[in-house]
Amino acid sequence: MNNNNNKKIEFKKVCCPNCNSKKTKKRGLRKTQNRGKIQRYFCNDCKKSFVIDNGFFRMRNTPQKITLSIDLFYRGVSTRKVQEHLTAFYPHNCDHRTILRWIVKYSKMIYSFTNKLKIKCGKELQIDEMEYKTKGKKGWFIDSIDTETRYMVSSEYFKTREQKQLIKVLKNAKRKTQNQIKIITSDGYTAYPKAIQKSFILIHKSNTKKYGVIHNKVTQLKNEGFNHKIERLHNNIRQRTKTFRGFKNIDSANAIMKGWEVYYNFIMKHQAINCCPYELATNIKLTSPNKWLELIELR
Repeated sequence: MNNNNNKKIEFKKVCCPNCNSKKTKKRGLRKTQNRGKIQRYFCNDCKKSFVIDNGFFRMRNTPQKITLSIDLFYRGVSTRKVQEHLTAFYPHNCDHRTILRWIVKYSKMIYSFTNKLKIKCGKELQIDEMEYKTKGKKGWFIDSIDTETRYMVSSEYFKTREQKQLIKVLKNAKRKTQNQIKIITSDGYTAYPKAIQKSFILIHKSNTKKYGVIHNKVTQLKNEGFNHKIERLHNNIRQRTKTFRGFKNIDSANAIMKGWEVYYNFIMKHQAINCCPYELATNIKLTSPNKWLELIELR
């Protein structure tokens, strides 16, 4: 008798979402109309059946269809045009408002994962803001970028552009970059010096004069230069959002811009570095052509 037949095959144990027990086993398949067959599990402790939530639990459309819609949207196709595309290639169509809900939901989901990543960056961080309207009123998209890897480190959409909003973006950048940043470049907006001091600490105001960052203030009107890298990023964003007729509310605006951050860092290949920024700034390895789907499964 072959000894290999006596060896027990070890399967990766699935944790029960109800009681966190690992005493689980496979129990049949759950057949769905649009997503096909899904493996069902049974918990020996709480005696409940469950399926693994891979990010698409209770969704009536396939992961491929959902991620396709998200990818088309961030490549410049409107939600109504995405709907027309799905009508031509999929038997079950969906409303353009449903597509927008997918974009908001999965942008938030992926960002909650990518925002926790520690990044490897250069010494300079550029920060700037863009004006967008929400229901006719001013709104501001504040973002920061690492000049070496082109990775968008931190961003947020706000109703106003004040010192506390700048501090929130800078503190998130500080958390991700630790002590790697030595120079922060901004325009001549007067709120930046105090915001940088409260988040990173300016080196000339530190006690030892050894620890902190240098604030490089660049004002184009005074011929002091131009923040080319972050302005190039803003041109990409304007190219995508120029067809918008303003955002409906702050929550959806923030979610859409978070999705853009994910698209810029993980999906779009940057011409200057000939790869995606995440390949230089993080340890994540994405091997699938559908990076949206892979990021959702990694979360």
